[in-house]
Amino acid sequence: MSTITATGARRALGLATATVLTSLSLATFSPAQANELQTDESRYTGQEQISVQQTGLQGYATMNGGTTGGAGGPTTTVTSASAFTSAVASSSAKIVRVSGTIALSGMVNVGSNTTIIGNSGAQFTGGGLNFDSDRNVIVQNMRFNSWSDDAINVQDASTNLWFDNNTFGTGYDGALDIKRGSDYITVSWNRFNGTDKTMLLGHSDDNGSQDIGHLRVSYHHNWFNGTNQRTPRVRFGSTVHVYSNYYVNIGSYCVATTENAGVLFEGNYLENADDAVHIGEGSSDDGRILSRNNHLVNTGTPASSGSVSGVPYGYSLDTPSNVKSIVTASAGAS
Repeated sequence: MSTITATGARRALGLATATVLTSLSLATFSPAQANELQTDESRYTGQEQISVQQTGLQGYATMNGGTTGGAGGPTTTVTSASAFTSAVASSSAKIVRVSGTIALSGMVNVGSNTTIIGNSGAQFTGGGLNFDSDRNVIVQNMRFNSWSDDAINVQDASTNLWFDNNTFGTGYDGALDIKRGSDYITVSWNRFNGTDKTMLLGHSDDNGSQDIGHLRVSYHHNWFNGTNQRTPRVRFGSTVHVYSNYYVNIGSYCVATTENAGVLFEGNYLENADDAVHIGEGSSDDGRILSRNNHLVNTGTPASSGSVSGVPYGYSLDTPSNVKSIVTASAGAS
């Protein structure tokens, strides 16, 4: 089985999880119905760099042929914007390690079949990463700060991308926006500190012809730390899966479902996040959402509306009351 290199913190040890059988109807399923309990011990900590089996990936990025990034290609370490831009440009398999702080100018186009992984403390400032009609990319263990447009922009039917164990500060626009028919994406174990327009999923109410049937994204084990909104804001995508995330001190809302999107919002830990779910947002029409089994601290019950289909993959759902300790111990870059 192929492996990817991973750095930073990973899942907490010794916590029992329920393997969700997604063939069951979401209308009737509860985690107690899962017929198998497993312990996730795929942890890595501190400055260590170890190989993590591809099975550590969960969610939509496991589908459609899977996501391996630059596995099997050469490894290059870069320390400057020019070297980075050159290293990620091609579509051949490659692993690009980032060392130190790199000040980007605008959005850098990243080619397919790429793994970008930061050494300890690595960060991008000033600009961001652009994925346009790409396939099979992994971005891990990077910090993003003071971006001039988006920190990460995914568009034009990009597929099979995995954004894992990154930390986002603040910048001009979105931290991690996904749009224009992109699909089969997992966003996991990231930390978002005080971001405002955090994550769009679908950019326009008028783009249904391209987006309907796509925008399938899994968001799990992310730490939304004092964020304001759009975690995520969803148009058209169904079923978008938002599970086992930690939300704390939220300014406006957590999840907005619009334009007939279907969102499964489950097993999250919400603290001081009273206005958790918006059904419709701004001028966008209502979407659908099933909110269930969330752990609430100083937070009202998240709304549900309409019928939401199941997700077509298996996944591990942590006990919701444990999610805070699991995510805060392991999310973000090292």
